[in-house]
Amino acid sequence: MLELFTRTSGTWINVAAIAAGTAVGVAAGARLPERLSRTLMQVLGLVTLVVGLGMARSLEGVRSGPLPGVIVALVSLALGGVAGELLGIEERLAALGEAARRRFGGGGRFTEGFVTATLLFCIGPMAIVGSIQNGLALDPRTLVVKAALDGIASVALSGVYGVGVALAAVPLLLLQGGVSVGAAALASVLPDPATDPRLLVVTGAGGLLVTGIGVNLLLAGLGLEDRKIRLGAMLPALVIAPVLHVLAS
Repeated sequence: MLELFTRTSGTWINVAAIAAGTAVGVAAGARLPERLSRTLMQVLGLVTLVVGLGMARSLEGVRSGPLPGVIVALVSLALGGVAGELLGIEERLAALGEAARRRFGGGGRFTEGFVTATLLFCIGPMAIVGSIQNGLALDPRTLVVKAALDGIASVALSGVYGVGVALAAVPLLLLQGGVSVGAAALASVLPDPATDPRLLVVTGAGGLLVTGIGVNLLLAGLGLEDRKIRLGAMLPALVIAPVLHVLAS
């Protein structure tokens, strides 16, 4: 049991940071004027854009046979969007958030906060690579840095969306904890997460999704939530991308 906790320690720190950040944001949110809340949302959107574009740059050095990595990411997002719409992923996420809102008595923006925070916290190279490092080498440093970033983001998000942001810690716990446990079990066959092209195309596709999150946050800061990108529907791209890489190679 102690070894299991050690191999997932970074994830537990991440969950605690989200909970603490949400508590601070909810406590301060009622005292913040709407104009300031929107400004904070715009700031977070700009920073998220930079992070997402930085992640997407991992595609520059990747080739999948004759195809450059950016084409693999583009096709993956297109196919993922089709699959996600057919499966109704966006609606299922919204339904999950609504069920949680009714269960815990959240406000009107509970669902939006849950979906936005889930996409922001769970998509990215730090979540994947950090979890692998934690599970393989008992090294939680990457996830500790991610926890600090997520905690700050939780303050800003919960100040606008409310307590629904905290619920995003549940899928994060399942994702990062699962990857860490899986990495520990498959230590002998996992590639180097920093250089393996299959992971790099996932990182690049995830970076494009994170960039979309930044756009949605900016739209929310401008009061244009009804024009947001349907990123939840594109989540299957993270599974499709490494498969396409293998097929193209």
